[in-house]
This record gives sequence, structure tokens and C-alpha cells, in this order.
Amino acid sequence: MATRPYWETKSLRQMTGPEWESLCDGCGLCCLVRFEDEDSGEIIPTRVHCRLLDAGTCTCSNYVGRKKHVPDCIKLTPQNVDQLQWMPLSCAYRRINEGRGLADWHPLISGDPESVHRAGVSVRGETISEDELEDPEDAMAYVAYDLMEERGDD
Repeated sequence: MATRPYWETKSLRQMTGPEWESLCDGCGLCCLVRFEDEDSGEIIPTRVHCRLLDAGTCTCSNYVGRKKHVPDCIKLTPQNVDQLQWMPLSCAYRRINEGRGLADWHPLISGDPESVHRAGVSVRGETISEDELEDPEDAMAYVAYDLMEERGDD
């Protein structure tokens, strides 16, 4: 009898550090600049990515030291995943937390780290760096509500 993979048998809180980290599919969606409407609380996503995001690989160029360089970077943890409703619907952490399992395109299922890009889930080629803006508020010219929708085939 085959053993079921850890993401099907453990809760997010039960996972080891390496197991937790391996859930990241490398889409880059969580590294986008977002604004919160002060009146309504609405989250407004943009096609502007964090200065540390490598737009080609959709990974953080300084993952370990990111908080030092980007103080408002939010570290996703098993304790806060419930509160971060701006997380992409396709995000593995969100999917597992909601009991939906991993999508077929997820690298842990496909065995291929490029599958997230081929499935159209990642932001590869769809964003600009915040470093290209004259003013941080200029990111509002790149509002992208479509990034809040489920991405990829399930």
C-alpha cells in the first residue's frame, strides 16, 4: 500500500520546516504590491512585484534576509494563513488550509518546477519591479483584480 504524501496527511501546523517550504509553488503572486482601501478594507492587487522578486524564476532573491530589506514583507506561517485573505486562491498554503489539496500543476504533484509557469499560474512575464516606479503610489496604475481569481487548471 502506497504511503500518502505529507500534504495529505498533516495539517500545516504539523509540517516540518522543509515540508512547509516545499509547499511554495513559486508563482510569485504573494510577492506583489497590494494596497488596502482605508475606508472599505478592500485589498487592491497590482502587477508590481517586490524589489526582491526574481521575475524570471518567481522566487525571492534574498529569502533569508528579506525582512531586513523589505520590512513590511509578511512572512506566511501556519498561524497567520487564516487571516491573510489576500493570498491567491491558487496558493498551496491556502488550498491545503481550506482542505482543497494541491492542484495538478503544483510542482510537488507534477515533479516539475516549471509546471506552475506552463499552467499560467505564475506571474512570470506579467509584472514590473517596484524599483521601476518613481513613487510607490504609482503602483496604482497597475491594478490587477484578475490576480485575485483562481489561476491554472484544477
